[in-house]
Amino acid sequence: MSTFAAVFAPNGKTWRGSEVDLGDVDAIDDVTDLMLDFATEWATDLTLLLVEADDEWFAVVRVDESGTDPKVYLSDGRVVHDHPLAEVLSEAGGLGAPRPAESAGARPDPRPDGDGDLLTDLGVTEDELASLSVGGGVLPSDVLAVVAERSGFADLLDSMRL
Repeated sequence: MSTFAAVFAPNGKTWRGSEVDLGDVDAIDDVTDLMLDFATEWATDLTLLLVEADDEWFAVVRVDESGTDPKVYLSDGRVVHDHPLAEVLSEAGGLGAPRPAESAGARPDPRPDGDGDLLTDLGVTEDELASLSVGGGVLPSDVLAVVAERSGFADLLDSMRL
């Protein structure tokens, strides 16, 4: 499985970012602690974690200055049954759609789950995030590029993905 994950945080009018390895996380608290470590190091009140896995799904995790209960959005809540990292992220708020019935056809449309308004103050509304999540032919990396562009760190994300 190919997974890209990076933490981003505002730094005045610019953003900082760092690619991270989430292979050792066992619980949502591990993810929150990682994000809070970056917040402390970078002296910021907000951190975002962007995750893209296998060109199939993405997640956005937000931790604010309070450091409690991260906000999580999954582009398809059903992936918690198939991907260990998605299962860990789903611990925040009990995310996850029921396991879909097996079929020989194509995978049904995604079922976004989580806190869809976690990016509203950064320029991506809940409706737009949901629309991008279920839009046919839109790859998870494309959605994360939109999130980064609206938030102001598109160049930073692009430099990590090269």
